[in-house]
Amino acid sequence: MIRKQALFGLLATSLVLFSVACQEKNTEEKAVLDAAVIAEETVGADLMPAWAVNANIYEVNIRQYTPEGTFNAFAEHLDRLNNMGVKMLWLMPIYPISTTKKKGSLGSYYAVSDYTAVNPEFGTAEDFKNLVDKIHTLDMKVILDWVPNHTGWDHVWIEDHPEYFTHVADTITHPFMNGEPTDWYDVAELDFGNMDMREEMTQALEYWITEYDVDGYRCDVAFEVPDDYWDSAVSRMRAIKPVFMLAEAEHPPHRNSGNFHMSYPWSFMHLTNEIGKGVEDVNAIDKYLLENAEKFNKGFQMSFTTNHDENSWNGTEFERYGDAHQTFAVLTGTLTGMPLIYSGQEEPLEKRLAFFDKDDIEFGDFKYESFYKTLLTVHRDNKALWNGIYGGQPVRLNESETVYAFKREKDGDKVVVVLNFSDSEQTADLTESVDGMREIFTQEAGAGQQIDLAPYGYKVFEQKASM
Repeated sequence: MIRKQALFGLLATSLVLFSVACQEKNTEEKAVLDAAVIAEETVGADLMPAWAVNANIYEVNIRQYTPEGTFNAFAEHLDRLNNMGVKMLWLMPIYPISTTKKKGSLGSYYAVSDYTAVNPEFGTAEDFKNLVDKIHTLDMKVILDWVPNHTGWDHVWIEDHPEYFTHVADTITHPFMNGEPTDWYDVAELDFGNMDMREEMTQALEYWITEYDVDGYRCDVAFEVPDDYWDSAVSRMRAIKPVFMLAEAEHPPHRNSGNFHMSYPWSFMHLTNEIGKGVEDVNAIDKYLLENAEKFNKGFQMSFTTNHDENSWNGTEFERYGDAHQTFAVLTGTLTGMPLIYSGQEEPLEKRLAFFDKDDIEFGDFKYESFYKTLLTVHRDNKALWNGIYGGQPVRLNESETVYAFKREKDGDKVVVVLNFSDSEQTADLTESVDGMREIFTQEAGAGQQIDLAPYGYKVFEQKASM
């Protein structure tokens, strides 16, 4: 009997050891497999998701998008947006909003009270999961707006972990920027000198990836967060899946480190406003491109004529650009980086949306939907316009203070863009011909080196290696 027990004990021990060995082997094989999958799904040393090479981005204001202001109501627009050519959706903050010190009747999306919950005004967690699933079913991607610099005053950390926040005279303070106090009295500034807070913040970032399979983040006020935090947090996220990272900043280390793939071009945004007002001429674009190339050696910028901040606080693209609003849209959609479309631009959105109160976009006409579809399609299909190093670099093709013409080329694909920023007819004299090319908006054949343009007119000629 003793011998039998010993024998059974030996067998049991052997089975356990065999099982452990198998588990270790399976874990090792899975790690190798995961590494292979990541390698296939990413490009470049900074692990950019391969799908982002020719992606565009569309900013979604859930609250104002529909009368209901919910995930489910917005989901009804997904097929339309997919047909328009939208690849990546950026959802403005979807988290519960603090009521303490709130602004307006509904408060700011950026006054977060819980980093791992959804705003009940938008729907349930299940509604959000269904939205993400539908987005992925349509072969689109989704990134969340993340607010790492501050929380709302209702956040649980205020009571449970006051040490997570910046203090002035032993009192939690609202945010400072560049050393100066802001008017963001509805939020409390976090202290990134606290390592425990950093860990909880990173776990929250991981949560939305593991639980909902989101594809990355747009990081609010990213320049106020220490660079070494992003080193750690981004590395942790990439261990789960290749995420796409967008920084609301024009801070070279974000991109040069490889932590962020895309950044805001605020200086270019301001330059286009100055050109629109006639304060600067188009030659300032060349200077901008040169200076920008000297600052950044990785990644690319997000190019736009409007977004939620510009629309609500500085005016619509119609206010800022007047009759040239489409001309500037073509410029930002073709010159460099990834083009952004804000909620309702395709309608068009001709009013400043309220930021702290309900204010519907009121879709119905979709007047510019075909215009944006044409721009997004050529950006997706013509390699010359792909993002960053995956597309061609812009080369100026004319001399003028009011007409800007340039070309981009990549792997046999080519695009020539000619833009008139004046209120009179112009003839652009190009340094090379557009023979054999096709104008994307009219489908007309290109011819010669002289291009006639209507006031604020634009023409985009393309040629593909396969055409």
